[in-house]
Amino acid sequence: MYVHHDSGCALEDMTTGEQTGVPAANTRSNAINVSIMTPAIGAEVSGVDLSASLSDNDYAQLRALLLRHKLLVFRDQDIAPAQHVAFAKRFGELEIHPVFQHHSDFPELALLGGNKQSGRENLFHSDVTWRENPSMGSILRCVECPDNGGDTIWVNMALAYEELPEYVKQQLAGLIAVHDIMPTFIDRIPLERREKIRNENPPQMHPVVRVHPETGEKILFVNEGFTTHLANFIESPGFAHFSDLRDGGSSLLQFLCSRAKRPEYQVRLKWRPNTIAFWDNRATQHYAIQDYFPAIRRMMRATIIGTKPA
Repeated sequence: MYVHHDSGCALEDMTTGEQTGVPAANTRSNAINVSIMTPAIGAEVSGVDLSASLSDNDYAQLRALLLRHKLLVFRDQDIAPAQHVAFAKRFGELEIHPVFQHHSDFPELALLGGNKQSGRENLFHSDVTWRENPSMGSILRCVECPDNGGDTIWVNMALAYEELPEYVKQQLAGLIAVHDIMPTFIDRIPLERREKIRNENPPQMHPVVRVHPETGEKILFVNEGFTTHLANFIESPGFAHFSDLRDGGSSLLQFLCSRAKRPEYQVRLKWRPNTIAFWDNRATQHYAIQDYFPAIRRMMRATIIGTKPA
């Protein structure tokens, strides 16, 4: 299988990365077609049926596309929950979220939305960064979408880091941030379960700048949803032993989180029923826009367990 980009360039074998020079007309029936969404992030993928049994090579190519574009969008994928889970499991072990409601037959599927109350997803964030091993990625399917509103924004956080001034990059070297489930989710957790959730999900410390385990990219890995503070700001070079500079750490974190809000690093997706978004959670943040109430949006999400950030 080959990948055809709508930019008109030669087809590329995603397994080897070599230009094949094969004309699109000769391979279109077997091609995954890719349409770039923005220069920074995102690609719409067609020519693939996620309900079908895909080959190992197909999955390898989809993984390569994910690493390149960081967000893949598939339209008109009317898949059953079992197929959703099976597709996600080809990319790794799936997690069970400790707070969200789960599908009755597939606890790996988190059920999101479905009520007429404003949600709490309107923060830029990466999923489950409060885990020791935050997720590799998520696969989200729209079950029911409003006619208007309810878009989701994704952000390329490798680009957000890359375009930082060099002196800021030097400040960030070696900095560690604390990530915590409780500030965002505490009001969703019944009082009698809070101690259990707290004990099972203690705060985690991750590098402010992580290195992508597959691409080697440096990624800005703090977010306004779950990052509470910089653990070692006053221990880092330039700030050591000055506890009265602690507020500087808060200001720096606020600045870093604001990088996700730059439109130049973003793509915005208009959902339709049976649209699926697959994103690399290690390299992106996202924001679910809460502008559609009292209409309803219902989603199902499978989340793939990742590795400890380094």
